[in-house]
Amino acid sequence: MRPDLAACYGQERLPRYTSYPTAPHFSAAVGPSTYAEWLRAIPTTATASLYLHVPFCRSMCWYCGCNTMVAKRDEPIAVYESALRCEIDMVSRQIGRRLQVGHIHFGGGTPTIMAPESFVDLVGSLRHSFFVLPSAEIAIEIDPRTLTRAMIAALGASGVNRASLGVQSFDPLVQKAINRVQSFEQTAAATHGLREVGVAGINFDLIYGLPHQNVASCLDTVRRSIELRPDRLSVFGYAHVPSFKTHQRKIQDTALPDSLERYDQACVIGEALKDAGYVQIGLDHFALPADPMTIAFREGRLHRNFQGYTTDANDLLIGFGASAIGQLPQGYIQNAPQVRAYEEKIASGSLATVKGYGLTDDDRLRADIIERIMCDYGVDLDVICTRHGMAADAMLESAPRLQSLISDGVVELRGGSLAVTEHSRFLVRSVAAAFDAHLDASKQLHSRAV
Repeated sequence: MRPDLAACYGQERLPRYTSYPTAPHFSAAVGPSTYAEWLRAIPTTATASLYLHVPFCRSMCWYCGCNTMVAKRDEPIAVYESALRCEIDMVSRQIGRRLQVGHIHFGGGTPTIMAPESFVDLVGSLRHSFFVLPSAEIAIEIDPRTLTRAMIAALGASGVNRASLGVQSFDPLVQKAINRVQSFEQTAAATHGLREVGVAGINFDLIYGLPHQNVASCLDTVRRSIELRPDRLSVFGYAHVPSFKTHQRKIQDTALPDSLERYDQACVIGEALKDAGYVQIGLDHFALPADPMTIAFREGRLHRNFQGYTTDANDLLIGFGASAIGQLPQGYIQNAPQVRAYEEKIASGSLATVKGYGLTDDDRLRADIIERIMCDYGVDLDVICTRHGMAADAMLESAPRLQSLISDGVVELRGGSLAVTEHSRFLVRSVAAAFDAHLDASKQLHSRAV
């Protein structure tokens, strides 16, 4: 990484490009009737991914940017689970058959906040309404602080085979500042327990740029993490947006590292993980050499969706739950973000869609280009533009931001082949943004590039 480039481009607020166009461009023009039409038009040969959002936690982590709420009692969770099962049935009836499913992801919030028997029933509802392939990856996000032995057993019995554990930092000072005190022992117990019941794929989530965090504490967190040898690690930069996420106002601005300190933290974490044998993948992932994600990256088969980098190559994504986003061939849909509004729509017999986006041919072309840049650090514009019936020269002319990136040595362009230089890969979002025709209207909503 080059500090001069971090200083030049690092302050810019850019999307993480888990979709294109990004969610700020969704509108109420796409509603329940449109979604129902799109569901009925799903090709008979299609395979799908399912995402289920569980927006509850036992306490609020002050850094959190997710759509979540604190639930001290179990009753609201049970009501929500019932709504999820109703939505699953409603969507499957619109499709009209048991659609094949190759990937399931439970996100949150804290999905393991559910009662173990309720989780088993929910997975049973999915298997009843959809044909879950024997090879399907079933993944779940976990807070190790609240994971019980009974829930671990339920995950194993339900066929869960991948789990992402929130770690963030093992520094006690940082943990106190973000209201997430979590011991190494809790993380280790969760990791070992999951492996014992057959959840073989273990991911850790780390964050840099947190209050009171420094290079030394980042290195200590990496050292402790690799003792447990997770298959993958995600390393995210903290996005401080207190005007949007009001609980982040509990974090003191003066305790946050500046851009160059964030840059140093990102560098040392990445180098330490590579020294430990992990392969860097895309913007923020690291995986062991034999991991399916590493293999997909090396073979050019890596993808990016709302869960980040993935080996998921299914044709469409169906989202369930409050704020859940789906992607069908025609475009994106999103459910009502507030739990009560979501539950009321489902109880009334309506799909919970409140907004979405219908893709244009230009959107599909730019989405393909951006995905390859984010996944491969480069793109063959000739190949992709030809596939979409457009000349690469015309696409380059529509990307004026690219010229400064080329001049600064961030990008190399040879004919129609574009590559992010090795020392500039941490700016891959900046390169992808050069092809974003919708960017200017939503920049204030995104996190910093570094």
